[in-house]
Amino acid sequence: MQTYLVGGAVRDQLLNLPVKERDWVVTGASTEDMLALGYKQVGKDFPVFIHPSSGDEYALARTERKTSKGHSGFIVHSSPEITLQEDLLRRDLTVNAIAQDENGNLIDPYNGRQDLQNRLLRHVSPAFSEDPLRVLRVARFAAKFKHLEFKVDASTLQLMRSISESGELQTLSVERIWQETLRALESKNPEVYFLTLLSCGALQVLLPEMAGELGDQDKQKLLTRLGEISNTEYRYVALVALASYRSQSFSMQLVDQINNFFNVPRNLQNLSTLAIENFFECTELNSITDKKIHALLKRLDAYRRNDRCQHIFNSIHGIGLLLELNTAKMLKFLQWLSPQLENIKLSAQEMQQLNGKEIANKLDSMRYQAIEELRGRYFDSEHQQ
Repeated sequence: MQTYLVGGAVRDQLLNLPVKERDWVVTGASTEDMLALGYKQVGKDFPVFIHPSSGDEYALARTERKTSKGHSGFIVHSSPEITLQEDLLRRDLTVNAIAQDENGNLIDPYNGRQDLQNRLLRHVSPAFSEDPLRVLRVARFAAKFKHLEFKVDASTLQLMRSISESGELQTLSVERIWQETLRALESKNPEVYFLTLLSCGALQVLLPEMAGELGDQDKQKLLTRLGEISNTEYRYVALVALASYRSQSFSMQLVDQINNFFNVPRNLQNLSTLAIENFFECTELNSITDKKIHALLKRLDAYRRNDRCQHIFNSIHGIGLLLELNTAKMLKFLQWLSPQLENIKLSAQEMQQLNGKEIANKLDSMRYQAIEELRGRYFDSEHQQ
């Protein structure tokens, strides 16, 4: 029984990057051997185990045979006779197919170290094309390592095109697509993920309407600013806004379509919808009236949920950054204004004397008056500075 460190941990060590997770391959062992040593098996039919102390994943060396369409259409075979080289052969990229033994020696049968030096993302074998998820994974790695000048090998890109044309991408679950997309949005250059999916025809298959919009060269130039947005959620909102932006307006139908395709969490769906719907009003500082400010804050539920409203403002800022439309002054004012309106309330006596509609009207009147006073104070202060 021998144990090897494999995959991203070895790759990142060689790139002098922080190692976040460690995965291991075990040769010369059976399921019974692992259980006897106290490892906990993950699932009944998959030879992956959790170390009893470290919590790291240890997988028995295995091979896979394609039996049907899709990411999960494989029969997995593991036994003590399967070699490390056979296990590494089933991996996606050569840079992920390097192993390290217990003494620190590297095992690199598919020249992953050379590809690391050449900054190349290259498939290990033709079996790459059997798993459609690898199209998204390679696009994600291209985004993750763009700052190190990595590129996708031309032959690998061609295999990705073939997968896109095969119909296999449609077998991927929404959850797996979103998982890869979310991880790409967390990278330094998230735009590379979408541009890579465009270049191999994958986005055209998965979400053709979005692909049609992002295929525009002007939009692709704007897309390169996506990584400048600070937060993953705000990046997603800005991406959806860019894809749905048409002639000084947004297609809310496309916004809904993208949200539904990715099946994003409800809070993110609401965030994107509210930020995009109300974006243009946040570019109108010089012309917007107090009445419109009140209506805007009411739509955003700022009077009751100011924290949530601040997230919407931050998302709007991200959209403006990506589209190169100035929202900074308006958002600065609104982010100063809205917390001061949250605590406007009626007295207990007034609440008893008025009915529901009268209460709402009274609160609206008080908030509108406060907006008028606070706006004047804010801009007087701004002018004096």
